[in-house]
Amino acid sequence: MEPPNLYPVKLYVYDLSKGLARRLSPIMLGKQLEGIWHTSIVVHKDEFFFGSGGISSCPPGGTLLGPPDSVVDVGSTEVTEEIFLEYLSSLGESLFRGEAYNLFEHNCNTFSNEVAQFLTGRKIPSYITDLPSEVLSTPFGQALRPLLDSIQIQPPGGSTVGRPNGQS
Repeated sequence: MEPPNLYPVKLYVYDLSKGLARRLSPIMLGKQLEGIWHTSIVVHKDEFFFGSGGISSCPPGGTLLGPPDSVVDVGSTEVTEEIFLEYLSSLGESLFRGEAYNLFEHNCNTFSNEVAQFLTGRKIPSYITDLPSEVLSTPFGQALRPLLDSIQIQPPGGSTVGRPNGQS
């Protein structure tokens, strides 16, 4: 019996604040944050991410965010590209529709964590998934929550996954 093909799975990590969170968070929040994290999963030669427009893909580093600030090796998967795209299509019609996006509770990092577990059985680092509760645990975070809840993030530069012939 032939051994299965293994495909590398990477987590691309971007600091949306471009270093400002590191400098300003002690003053504004009373605690140190290293960044405001956007993540995506890179597998089968494409980068996949979730935002207010739903699930999107692009060549790795192909959004206007440019190259990632760091890359985490999540592991390897036996899941073929065909099965993975079917899985993403199903997620895009259920849990990860664009209108389900919420900056604090259902965001790009929620998506990356879900997909990483599907592909490798491993979660993404907790410093990323714990960021919303870190911010909301501060008085300033609570005061800003109504404003921040209205923010919809969709990194430009990707194409929507799971909608045949560009249908929306």
